[in-house]
Amino acid sequence: MFKVSLRNLAAHKLRLALTVLSVLLGTSFVAGSMVFTGTISNAFSSIFDNVALGTAVQISPEKGQSAGVPDSVLDEVTARRSELGADRIVADYRGTVTLAKANGKALSTGGAPSIGSAFLPPDQRLSDTDSALKPGGRAPTGDTEIALNAAAADKAGLHVGSRTKVVTGAGSSMPIPVTVVGILDVPGDTGGFVNVQFDQSFAKDMFTDGSHSSYIAMSAVRGVSDDQLKQRVEQLVGNGYKVQTGDEIRQEEKDRINQFLSVFNYILLAFAAIGLVVGTFIIYNTFSMIVAQRVRELALLRAIGASRGQVTRSVLFEAFVVGLLGGVLGLGIGIGIAAILRAVTSGSGLPHASLAISATAVIATILVGVIVTMLSAWAPARRASSISPVEAMRESMTDGASSLRGRTIVGTVLGIIGIALIVIGAFGEGTGPAITVGAGAVAVIVAVVLVAPALSRPIVGAMGTVLGKPFGKLGLLARTNAVRNPRRTAATAFALTLGLMLVAMIGTIGTSFKHTVDTTVDAGIKADLILSSSNQGTVPASVRPTVSRVDGVSQAVGFGGISATVDGASVVGTSPSGPIGSVLSVDKVGGGKFGPQEQVPADGLWVSKSKSGDRGWAVGDTVTFTGPSGTTVPVRVEGVYDNNQLLGNWLMGSGAYERLMPEVLRSDQVILVKIAPGQSLSVVKKRLEDATGDFLTVSVQDRAEFKGQVSSQIDQMLSVLYAMLGLALVIAVLGIVNTLALSVIERTREIGMLRAIGMSRAQVRRMIYLESVLIAIFGAVLGVLMGCCFGAALVSTLKKWGIGDPVLPWSLIITTLIGAAVVGVLAALWPASRAAHIRPLEAIAE
Repeated sequence: MFKVSLRNLAAHKLRLALTVLSVLLGTSFVAGSMVFTGTISNAFSSIFDNVALGTAVQISPEKGQSAGVPDSVLDEVTARRSELGADRIVADYRGTVTLAKANGKALSTGGAPSIGSAFLPPDQRLSDTDSALKPGGRAPTGDTEIALNAAAADKAGLHVGSRTKVVTGAGSSMPIPVTVVGILDVPGDTGGFVNVQFDQSFAKDMFTDGSHSSYIAMSAVRGVSDDQLKQRVEQLVGNGYKVQTGDEIRQEEKDRINQFLSVFNYILLAFAAIGLVVGTFIIYNTFSMIVAQRVRELALLRAIGASRGQVTRSVLFEAFVVGLLGGVLGLGIGIGIAAILRAVTSGSGLPHASLAISATAVIATILVGVIVTMLSAWAPARRASSISPVEAMRESMTDGASSLRGRTIVGTVLGIIGIALIVIGAFGEGTGPAITVGAGAVAVIVAVVLVAPALSRPIVGAMGTVLGKPFGKLGLLARTNAVRNPRRTAATAFALTLGLMLVAMIGTIGTSFKHTVDTTVDAGIKADLILSSSNQGTVPASVRPTVSRVDGVSQAVGFGGISATVDGASVVGTSPSGPIGSVLSVDKVGGGKFGPQEQVPADGLWVSKSKSGDRGWAVGDTVTFTGPSGTTVPVRVEGVYDNNQLLGNWLMGSGAYERLMPEVLRSDQVILVKIAPGQSLSVVKKRLEDATGDFLTVSVQDRAEFKGQVSSQIDQMLSVLYAMLGLALVIAVLGIVNTLALSVIERTREIGMLRAIGMSRAQVRRMIYLESVLIAIFGAVLGVLMGCCFGAALVSTLKKWGIGDPVLPWSLIITTLIGAAVVGVLAALWPASRAAHIRPLEAIAE
């Protein structure tokens, strides 16, 4: 039987190629995602192996955003060095910076860290390989000299003697003009990383409040292990600090990046899963048709002694071969996808490395291909073995003639349950209702799979009557062919349904987000110009005073970012530096708005309606905030405002903000500018661009530009998703091609008879085109309806976070339906051409 299966595959090479292609496209994404993330993970691991070399123990703040480790801890550790068993002890001072290239523009890191730190002379380093100066350079001194890592210097076009400038990410310092006096050989220097090193005392003044360090690192004397030193240091410094060995630091960095990569990997695997699910329907459809075409052949095998089990195993063996070929070829294509992803992300801050093709990736890809294909072929294989030889040899034996009643009833019940869950979830807000909507969506998808064959007859029949009417008898024949086998039509169409459902759902969510942004900006922002960071960071606190001095500026209100804790829980908020009513339209709970000159009291707090409800913060209550440096600041709740996406959850007065946030951590999330009456918007905008140019990353936009920027960011995210969903659509189109091609083979005698009684080749082609268009539009209509409903329901659950009412992407819907018709024609080109070239007499003689 195995020989029969192999010979059957060899005899139908075209059918084999089409089926293998369905498997290949899905498995290639599995391989590509695993190889790419494995490559990046290995590259980062090799880099992090060079982190904290020579460090036995490091003391750092327990919280990420903090003033640092107090100098008192450094003094105590230094005084008890001998008792602890520590050798060298080093205090480090660091913070985020932006470096200007040789052309004066900001150096883009592509998302990699851009760190300013203190230069350590050789006698203070814990490792001889830690940031050594290259020949021809020297250590920076004073406040106008820097040393720069070699990779950043090359990318920025800088060398020893170059003049440039540096801007710190926070604090009130102005852009710093500097000269490069040294190039550093930093271990693992790759992937866009920037390290600007300053004189040690200057780094302390710039990155700390003068009484803290970013962290304290130390080496151990001979005979004292890292773990022993760690235990002694922990006993000395007590709680509130993170004490780690060098190995723990390196492992933490690896775990952190692997966590990020795992999320990225899950995203890629999710799209691979979509491709495989779509491919599953095509493989199932293909094997169903193959079995239907070979039913007399299989019956003959049964008649000469083959058992049901042998017939089943024969079909499953063919599926195994197809899956194995698809998995192996998918592995090769996947490695190519990983190489493309590596090339595309080469400038995004990720390190460079050779492709890591692990045994896990190879085995997983091939197993996925084999298992998915065999599962898809199992039902057709069982169906083939259950047909009795005599019945199968009848000329009238066809596939898909069994009743649809049972599956339709089950699907209808499941669909009603799914719709109920979606409606219930859509009336709620938050994570729970969103999960309810998701559960309902899954139920509806399964229901559509079950009910689609029953739906295809009336829907495709109605569409065929309308679309086929201009074509007369050809249209009638196309309609008849499309509804002849509802299972096959539904399975073919559902491959397209699933892809377009995801496109419509994502489109609905994206359109709703953009509409919310436009509505919020138009109704909420009264400012004429908006200043923000062009690299997704924050605006240094020193920018706002500079902006306020620009001629033509009436009001410049900065919104400082706050990170603190309340009752042990982390909270984030903002602090406006001036009257928010002059630049924003903010409604107060109970009526009224913030006046043009009204400010949040210096020691007061205004909270949003949702935060007031969640936290129970009422007017008159006192809320105690604990800042990054441990400072506690009690603040009185002065009022409650309606939820406002632009403001966030709470607003703190400037006096409390300055006590809570150390100066080195102060920065503005955005600065809103109102121009003076009679001033030209374009003129003031140009003045602001000139005044803030030295800050490198400050972007000046009017409201239209701001909306356009946000919309473009959303469009960029959507375009990536659409591109990846294109895989599912490509598979779906190939599924239509596959189904029509096999259908043409199945109907060879029928088409030959039509040709014999006078149908021309052009008429045969038009008939196949119409049949394909009907199937494609049926799948598109189902997909668009499901996607828009799911997307609208999910958007409704996001109102808690300020998202507005759902907005349907009408242009996308219309484009999708027209595109489905085009796809139907394109998918039918080759099968229609094959059908048109069938020779009547030879076909009838088969």
